[in-house]
Amino acid sequence: MDKQKELDKIANEIVKCQKCPLGQQRTKAVSGEGYPNAQIMFVGEAPGKQEDLQGKPFVGTAGKLLDELILLIGLKRKDIFITNIVKCRPPANRDPLPQEIDFCLPYLERQIEIIQPKLIVTLGRHAMYQFLPDRFKISQVHGQPKKMINSKTGVSQVYYPVYHPAAVLYRPAWREVLEKDFKRIPKVLEKIS
Repeated sequence: MDKQKELDKIANEIVKCQKCPLGQQRTKAVSGEGYPNAQIMFVGEAPGKQEDLQGKPFVGTAGKLLDELILLIGLKRKDIFITNIVKCRPPANRDPLPQEIDFCLPYLERQIEIIQPKLIVTLGRHAMYQFLPDRFKISQVHGQPKKMINSKTGVSQVYYPVYHPAAVLYRPAWREVLEKDFKRIPKVLEKIS
């Protein structure tokens, strides 16, 4: 399978998607980008204003911080794959509605199936709750790998929840916590391999 071709096919579907009102309100869809054979996939909640304008994930202020954090662990954007649960910006950056998530989730599931990352880093609680049971609170489990069996595929996957970079912009005291969590990523990956 040519992974890049398959990812491009999904991206083309996302660009044409009109399954929910977000598709009609967006400037650009944001399918995701990065290395098709990435060991690490970063998954956020939804595109923001800059992402909507540029059609690329994490390019605003939070994206700049994410770039710094990725560099902190010796990687670059070209080494990872980055995307969101929802592929179009919700109005005024509100939380995605359950129906919007339901329409977008199959795209993400297919991206995961193609890339087969060893580690999925969830950025923020909304992304975390798509993969981990809601009994978990991000304040209690951030920086702790969680191995779960995907109920649809039966495949085991390791998730690594961290605070969303945007949250750190509003709560600067969390930056140190987020940096510590990121510095653990190489060790977590090593244990999985």
